[in-house]
Amino acid sequence: MSGSTHDLPPGLLVWLETLGKGSISRLERHVARREAWVVDIAREDGSVLEAFLRLDRQPVAGGNVSLQREAGICRALMATAIPVPALLGWNEEHHAALFSRVPGSADLPGVADKTQQRQVMEDFIDVIARLHRLEPDALGLDDLLGPPPRTAAEAALGDLDAQLQQFASFLADYEDPLLSYGADWLRRFAPQSVARVSLVQGDTGPVNFMFAGNRVTAVVDWEWGHWGDPMEDLGNICVREFWNPSGGLQGLFRRYEEQSGIPYTRAAAQYYRIQQNVRGMIPIHAACAQPGLRESMAWYLCYRYIGDRSTCEALADAMGIALERPDMPEPDNNKGSVLLRAAANSLQRDVLPDLQTPFACSRLRDAQVLIDCAEREHRYGNAIRADNAAEIATLLGQQPKDYAHATTRLLEAMRDRRIADEPLLQYLARKAFRDEWLYQPAASLYPARNWSALD
Repeated sequence: MSGSTHDLPPGLLVWLETLGKGSISRLERHVARREAWVVDIAREDGSVLEAFLRLDRQPVAGGNVSLQREAGICRALMATAIPVPALLGWNEEHHAALFSRVPGSADLPGVADKTQQRQVMEDFIDVIARLHRLEPDALGLDDLLGPPPRTAAEAALGDLDAQLQQFASFLADYEDPLLSYGADWLRRFAPQSVARVSLVQGDTGPVNFMFAGNRVTAVVDWEWGHWGDPMEDLGNICVREFWNPSGGLQGLFRRYEEQSGIPYTRAAAQYYRIQQNVRGMIPIHAACAQPGLRESMAWYLCYRYIGDRSTCEALADAMGIALERPDMPEPDNNKGSVLLRAAANSLQRDVLPDLQTPFACSRLRDAQVLIDCAEREHRYGNAIRADNAAEIATLLGQQPKDYAHATTRLLEAMRDRRIADEPLLQYLARKAFRDEWLYQPAASLYPARNWSALD
């Protein structure tokens, strides 16, 4: 088979061939943040099953985000007018799902024709409007998703609470003022009403759907799917379009309102793009703390530091606060780490020329990004931490002994609500701007990301 280098369990390969009624003729690791494989299965009649394998090697029992959830939702939606990949099979032993491989592309940001880009986005928003009009009782997903939320607060906070519970052991020893402030802000400003409860994708927008021509061929990536406020998906679209610019959002949410009959407000989109960022940043921060991560640490660092900055910007927009950017450290004359430079040179000179697969080449580029980040941390990390500690001292009116101690004291003051929103957010934003600058080699994977204007 082509691209046969892998570490998949033998039993999983047997399952694939039994399910596909043939022999695996292609097995290639898909270049993506989560583990996925392109699979072709050749059959005796000459036909080929073109499939897409998703694998969750470390499933979380009872987790609110899971591949099993994605598989179940796709199975339910196959009987509706919502285009999704067909679920071909679910393997409980290996927590693997085999889907049909959908024709088209996910790269809407790469479309040069802006008219086509807009037509695709309009078709997509019509699909989301149809999704939100589906009656929950008719989908048969209560066993998988649990009962729908009963109040607007449950709809807004249920998924956040599930994330906080799932990552409770990590968060217990992890001190991050922005995550703490964001979760508290979401509770204080949760919507007081909800027009209806719908199935929401929970992570929807550009790159999480396939298209061909000017039409959507499939909405993909349903592992965040749940019952919720339809406005949550509009906030999700804001976030996805932030990361994957696709022509802006002008007029799209008014079109959604016309197609769905569900009222749209700018305040709801503002709230839910913050909600998406805060709950989405929890697992990303956790991943960044795992040295043995199977997925790309470089991309996680990118998501983290751009995501933190964009969270601060979204919070400021919702509260009408103009953020202040800090000055960055002056360039130094330090030659940097000889060991890090040697490692980078060895990878480029000795390893890259012999790599043969796109996945291996992408991981080597990721390793180079990590080395470059470590180099900047070596040069500027202490100066950044000193600036942050000095600002915390001003907020608290006392001088902590170091940055770690300052962060602990800041969190205590936040819990006691001793700091007003505006000065606190100004500090959190300046810290986020500094972090994004410090980890610029990772942040440059998604350069110049900014929020699109809301109607």
